[in-house]
Amino acid sequence: MRLRVLIEPRHGATYERILRIAQVTERVGFEGFFRSDHYLGIDAADPDYLPTDSWTTLAGLARETEHVLLGTLVTAATFRRPGVLAITVASVDQMSGGRVCLGIGTGWYEREHESFGIPFPALGERFDLLEEQLEVLKGLWTTPPGERFSFAGRHVQIDRCANFPSLVQKPHPPIIIGGSGPRRTPTLAARHAREFNGAIGEGLAERFANVRRICERLGRDPATLELSATLPVVCGSTRAEAQARLERLGPPGRRLLAHGVCGDVGEVLACLERQAQAGAEIVYFHIYDIDDLEQIELLGTEVLPAAREIEPAAP
Repeated sequence: MRLRVLIEPRHGATYERILRIAQVTERVGFEGFFRSDHYLGIDAADPDYLPTDSWTTLAGLARETEHVLLGTLVTAATFRRPGVLAITVASVDQMSGGRVCLGIGTGWYEREHESFGIPFPALGERFDLLEEQLEVLKGLWTTPPGERFSFAGRHVQIDRCANFPSLVQKPHPPIIIGGSGPRRTPTLAARHAREFNGAIGEGLAERFANVRRICERLGRDPATLELSATLPVVCGSTRAEAQARLERLGPPGRRLLAHGVCGDVGEVLACLERQAQAGAEIVYFHIYDIDDLEQIELLGTEVLPAAREIEPAAP
């Protein structure tokens, strides 16, 4: 099993705080460091929340880390026009030497959009926008030099673009699509993604089986789609230490951890075993207290080596 760290800062975070946890994540050996793409926290009324832009901070991390994968889980399709996003991700791909991944979804947090003047259409329209965005991203990333790329969608129109961003990763950076929906999300993943994230909570095995069936229906080998899960984690050397960490998170953190694991190293590993039995090849440790670097050290030194020996169940 492969492990990555995903941060969801409790009160937002300055770049320096994000840098500290990213560098510890890399040093202790996690495969990837990912961040959410949010401008508000779980508590929309929290005046202490300090928003940062995901791709701006990832660009900085690209120059201040060496080998850890960097990415979003997930970028909201509503936040950026697809042409701009294609260039932004390609720029971070260059800056990182080919270590960037793009997790992308419809966006879901209506209050966040209202707070910053970002349009928030109905869910069906957001899915239509995401589908067009994926087509445009791949078109701008893969059209050969000297040719033209055009796109005529309902939300996006591109007229004979001849200028394409340079990429380190070929044909383009890995795309991650995930969620718990039974139809449009797994279909988009089967068509466009390298990785499908089955999200948080129960039903992981069923979501994985569903996306594999859709791959087969579309003529894609399901084995070419990596399967991942997200796991909110609070870990301690003892259960009491883990519980103390949980209490420091307050009510929003406790709500988040209701769908994850709070316990000692053995309990975290047991949860990973269950996710492997569901088919997960990659797990993102969803971290809410990003200033608790000792917890990252503990996960890296005690959990990570044992997790590498966990084999995902065969489909």
